[in-house]
Amino acid sequence: HEIQPWGHLVRMPIALAESACKESVANLNQVLADTMTLRDLYKKHHWQVSGPTFYQLHLLFDKHYAEQSRVIDVIAERIQLLGGVSVAMAADVAETTLIPRPPKGREPVPIQISRLLHAHEIVLKEARTMARLAADRADDGTNDVLVSDVIRTNELQVWFVAEHVVDTPVVRAK
Repeated sequence: HEIQPWGHLVRMPIALAESACKESVANLNQVLADTMTLRDLYKKHHWQVSGPTFYQLHLLFDKHYAEQSRVIDVIAERIQLLGGVSVAMAADVAETTLIPRPPKGREPVPIQISRLLHAHEIVLKEARTMARLAADRADDGTNDVLVSDVIRTNELQVWFVAEHVVDTPVVRAK
């Protein structure tokens, strides 16, 4: 028995138009699904990394996993605050995410890094677009979450990950 069906908004007295809340909930659920996928990609690579930079990447990937987990909580709580229902289960995330699914097996470090950078780029591109839309609708709280939490966290993580391949030709994952 559901107390709030998926896609149904509960009106919250936050001085924001219902249409703005509805658009932000839909946008944030997309970013949430992609952020959950990115987080899990970090944990996969944390477990499966190998090679001469194993130790550094093992720790870095776990640190980024924890940071993405914090961002996930912020996004999900913003969705609930807007009166929406946040995507939560793995199957629903898999149906929603725009990030390509990696193979189950272990991949070499350059491909792991390529996957992570591509996933970050997806999240950053959509977060920038959605932040502008939220600002246009006077949804300052959603804009702040997208800029302060999603964009800034992802940009910093891109920098840290990309520096591991600064002198290495980029290898694209298929």
